[in-house]
Amino acid sequence: MIAVIRIRGQAGVTHKIEETLQMLRLHKSNHLVVINDNPSMRKMVEKVKDFVTYGDITEADFAAIIEKRARSEGNHKLTPEFLKEKKIAGAEDIAKKVFSGKHKISEFGIEPVFRLNPPKKGHERGGIKKPFKSGGALGNRGKEISELIMRMI
Repeated sequence: MIAVIRIRGQAGVTHKIEETLQMLRLHKSNHLVVINDNPSMRKMVEKVKDFVTYGDITEADFAAIIEKRARSEGNHKLTPEFLKEKKIAGAEDIAKKVFSGKHKISEFGIEPVFRLNPPKKGHERGGIKKPFKSGGALGNRGKEISELIMRMI
């Protein structure tokens, strides 16, 4: 699974890039989506790499995102009553089922987009216009995406 976070805003985005961001459901900055790692999704993410940061997410990080930032349909926080109604044990249970590939997050009545805060202590020194390998915040982070996610939750 790949976690994709939109870093840059709307200014200066070409139509094709904006369409791709819309297909990924990344409408605003600091929004996160978790997508399957297949060739078509990987190409979409590489196309918008100058506006997003992405990397491989672990099941534990995904469970933390669900627990702290997930919203049910209708923009309500996840409550114990909601989880009981859907017959879900908790965030770890949802993460395990989604990572197994048999279920999608929307099947549980949870919105697939997670709205995050800006990162504590800001983005990297290079800012939001440079790639991650050059000291910036954009592009592929690999396993280091979890550190950014924990700062944004």
